[in-house]
Amino acid sequence: MSIFHGINASASALTAQRLRMDVASSNIANASTTRATINENGEWEPYRRKMVVFEPQEKSFQSFLQSAANRSSTPGQGVQVSAIVGDEEPFKQMYNPSHPDANDEGYVQLPNVDPLQEMVDIMSATRSYEANVTSINATKGMLMKALEIGK
Repeated sequence: MSIFHGINASASALTAQRLRMDVASSNIANASTTRATINENGEWEPYRRKMVVFEPQEKSFQSFLQSAANRSSTPGQGVQVSAIVGDEEPFKQMYNPSHPDANDEGYVQLPNVDPLQEMVDIMSATRSYEANVTSINATKGMLMKALEIGK
């Protein structure tokens, strides 16, 4: 039913933004983790910042055909997470020869996580989440008013 396309689009955005907040929180929690994964050389690597990639939800051929037959415009379909990718920015280097993970020159590789950037991402995701909740509530209010017309 076309009335619910707006609610479905906003609901998919709620899910996507919640995952974005979870990933940013995980990045902050691991901002000082120097041993997270083992690389191809068998050596420990620090935590690598993760990022969420969004894409529009795909529609099936049948829905496009039905939309064309009804001569209606295709409404917003929503968003989905296509991948969680690692940031390829180089790791930070800090001189600390007494650290157990220091290399031969005394430098320790630290994660490529900037807590300030992660907080900005969390705030942005929170604002997007709030906007979608507002959209759902407005749509729900309009539908309730439409039901009251018949009374």
